[in-house]
Amino acid sequence: MSTQTKYNSNILGYKAVCLAFLLCVCVTELCAQSTGSSLSDKAIDGGIGLGSIIAIVASWSRNKSVLYAILHGFLGWAYVIYFVLTREE
Repeated sequence: MSTQTKYNSNILGYKAVCLAFLLCVCVTELCAQSTGSSLSDKAIDGGIGLGSIIAIVASWSRNKSVLYAILHGFLGWAYVIYFVLTREE
């Protein structure tokens, strides 16, 4: 694989991760039912927690798929445990 192809592949990967992150933030902002005024208060009350973030990052590192990352983000800690038990060294 040429250097240019690797560079383009990395750029597409970063764009997909950024898109997934922005999608999670937007969905959290729209769906949060909090009376708090800050985004972090709404995110915590809306269900985006540490388990979801770890699941999204782990899913992206294994699958490189935005759809899987979103799905695994909803599964949260369940996917994190599955990832730890099934990862290859």
